[in-house]
Amino acid sequence: MSRLEIEYGSHERVREIVDRLTYCAEHVSVDFDGWEEPHVKGPGLYFAVVADRGYGAYADPMGDNRWPRDGCPSVFAEDDFVAAAETVSVEQDGGIVVAVDGEIESQMVRFRDLGTRSGEADLVDDVAYEPWMGSRHMSAIETSVRPEVIATVTVSEETGRVSVFRDGEAESLTRDELGGPWRAE
Repeated sequence: MSRLEIEYGSHERVREIVDRLTYCAEHVSVDFDGWEEPHVKGPGLYFAVVADRGYGAYADPMGDNRWPRDGCPSVFAEDDFVAAAETVSVEQDGGIVVAVDGEIESQMVRFRDLGTRSGEADLVDDVAYEPWMGSRHMSAIETSVRPEVIATVTVSEETGRVSVFRDGEAESLTRDELGGPWRAE
């Protein structure tokens, strides 16, 4: 199955995975109430949904940073997934690799900048950075244009902004925009 088939319609489960990652990221952002404190670093997350597990060509291990697979091997683990994401968001650093079946890789990674492999130079033209983007968001938008990557989802540790990137396009909400009409103030 091609990336476009997975991404655009023939695979409802992948759409559900991206939605679960987004809702989890929004929960982590909204649940943290220290954003207004001076010099406070909030929770940060960076998920990447990959079409195959051959991501080693564009990612490097982030040392000992690990997703707790023993307690949460999948985004479909419901409450365990949210609890693990809350812990990882403040205790670990790096990208979290999620396969199209919802399984989460244990090793957290650093995604390489575009242009580090032959044939990637053309992908750089597909990326437009916004002034609000920090390094995590810039990496996520670059990673989203890779043929092997379906989408990336981030939470900014500085502002709580939640963003979803697909093919170099950003859907991003500031923390006060999260939740829409259902959010209780």
